[in-house]
Amino acid sequence: MNKPNSRVSSIVLWLVFLFLYIPLLVVIVYSFNESKLASVWSGFSFKWYSALVTDEELIDAAWFSLKIAVATAFSAVILGTWAAMILAHYGRFRGFTLFMGMLNAPIVLPEVILGISLLLLFVNMQQMLGWPEDRGFFTIWIGHTISCIAYVAITVQSRLSEIDKSLLEAAQDLGAPPLKAFFEITLPLISQALISGWLLSFTISIDNVVISAFLSGPGSSTLPLVVFSRTRLGLNPEINALGTLFIFTVTIAIIINNIAMRRREKQREIDMRLALSSH
Repeated sequence: MNKPNSRVSSIVLWLVFLFLYIPLLVVIVYSFNESKLASVWSGFSFKWYSALVTDEELIDAAWFSLKIAVATAFSAVILGTWAAMILAHYGRFRGFTLFMGMLNAPIVLPEVILGISLLLLFVNMQQMLGWPEDRGFFTIWIGHTISCIAYVAITVQSRLSEIDKSLLEAAQDLGAPPLKAFFEITLPLISQALISGWLLSFTISIDNVVISAFLSGPGSSTLPLVVFSRTRLGLNPEINALGTLFIFTVTIAIIINNIAMRRREKQREIDMRLALSSH
């Protein structure tokens, strides 16, 4: 009974993987297509990668999106970790329901509603205070950070709930201030969650279209907005080349991250064995 079930599960799993990854393989293959028609194969060529290198609009948009994504990832990790620490250490405090509602609102609300709300906020602030002078890097960064904080908070909170609180209590009994205990004990234990939250925030930011569309101004178009505007006029093999570069970059980053995590796990197991053997 178990073998047929396992075979069916394996077949379904492979079908899901094929459904997800075949489009990516098609993008990679057609990025080397010589024809201007993205859906008609006419021969192997690297000319769309050469065209991509000289496309100033795409390059500027890519650098702009990259800067926003990096800034968003760091700010979301800092604020999300702070929120997770509050939830993990203070439990159900007064105003807990309101705090959780505000924290999870960006996840529950559609991005269109969030984008319109932030746009109205910045427009009113500009009329009343004269700030911000225009919509660009700063406004997009704030919008992306708000949309990413909850994901980091959930990731870090789940890791904090697994930490033995006796470790922090022992450190405080030995005279370690709370800040030092955080950096010496808590931070190393939640480092993998922080990396995961950083990568997740980076991915959400660099892929965001809706919020970026509302909060961007003239000369501050992100890469997804430029790609979206071009694809509305028809598929372009140059976009396939750009997508292929992103696929390879993300794949390499995931492989490096997995290797680093495995090395940390092995080192942690070795340290635990040494600590047990010393006792």
